[in-house]
Amino acid sequence: MWSVLNGTVVNVIAVAVGSLIGLSASARIPERYRDIVLASLGLVTVTLGVDAAVLRFADLVAQFKPLVRAGETYGARAAMVTIGSLIIGALLGTWWRLQDRIESIGVLLNRRFAGGGDAQKFVEGFLTASVIFCVGPLTLLGCLRNGLHGDPSYLYIKSLLDGFCSLALASTLGWGVFASVLTVGLFQGGLAIAAHVAAEPLSELGVGLMTAVGGLVLLATALVILDIKKIPVANMLPAIFLPPLIIGVAEWLSPGLLLPVAQ
Repeated sequence: MWSVLNGTVVNVIAVAVGSLIGLSASARIPERYRDIVLASLGLVTVTLGVDAAVLRFADLVAQFKPLVRAGETYGARAAMVTIGSLIIGALLGTWWRLQDRIESIGVLLNRRFAGGGDAQKFVEGFLTASVIFCVGPLTLLGCLRNGLHGDPSYLYIKSLLDGFCSLALASTLGWGVFASVLTVGLFQGGLAIAAHVAAEPLSELGVGLMTAVGGLVLLATALVILDIKKIPVANMLPAIFLPPLIIGVAEWLSPGLLLPVAQ
């Protein structure tokens, strides 16, 4: 099991260490510097979101368009999967009240481990860090590689990036960022174990569109970080897992619509 979870364990340690360093330095950093660091992280999150949602999507369309019938409309079909996943997933998350439930978990963690301080700031840090660390191409690809092949290399790279990111986030958003190690451990560990026990790996298109939807969720997170619009990002999280299901249904109804028939 260590070969399946070693990347996640290293990632959890990196986030914990980075958060503790950021927390120890936060008291000595003036507020105006913390604000500009947070704004910079928001812009970086925009870049990551665009890379996943736009550039990765464009690469997928270019890759699969020549391989399927009526390929000239392939971009629209793939976009429908992405949009449908986001809308259905957001509706499901709203129905399940994921945002409220995760915020409640954040409040409980704040009372238990942070002495019941600024609950709103704690919850904001917990949610923001959890989404940034758990949504993105390195998370999905890294967990799949770790689970399927015992290769933690992508998650090791992600750990280095998350360590620096957690340092900056914790210096501005506090203990909630440290608490996100629970989310990282459970989410990434669950994905790696699921990949390990799955009978078949997900298709490249399925993983790619999961990444694209994750990029849209990252963009929503960036809007929250930059204080442009308060979006219940947690309600959108189920959308990330829907593209493979929608692709499977579409291929069952009309083989060759999204995947080459040979697959």
